[in-house]
Amino acid sequence: MTAPLPFPAAPAEPSPRIVSLKVFVRALRVDAEIGVNADEYGRSQPLVIDVELDLTPPERCEHIAETVNYEMVVEQARLLAGAGHVKLIETFAQRLAEAMLASPQVERARVRIEKPQALAAYAQAAGVEITLAR
Repeated sequence: MTAPLPFPAAPAEPSPRIVSLKVFVRALRVDAEIGVNADEYGRSQPLVIDVELDLTPPERCEHIAETVNYEMVVEQARLLAGAGHVKLIETFAQRLAEAMLASPQVERARVRIEKPQALAAYAQAAGVEITLAR
């Protein structure tokens, strides 16, 4: 016979839970007609785009319906680039972030866009970063 334990058995630890889920795309290259200078009209120039999305954490993440397909980021960036001339890179970034927030799982969208040719004689790139949240 075994002696009784001096203390009751400890309750089982709760299962780990997802506390944060981010989906990101880095260094997406898209050509767009963008800029306010006269020489920027009628021609495309490269943009380098980073997108980071904070999602509402699901209980489990085993199916694409429980997250965001990062190919959607590429698709939306290309759609915006193909929609015609945009004067400000800030406008492009905001529109892309808004498109990301159209997905109900996305709580926060951070979009960073670089224009590598903007200051080519002086700097590797110039750009903007915007964060939108629900």
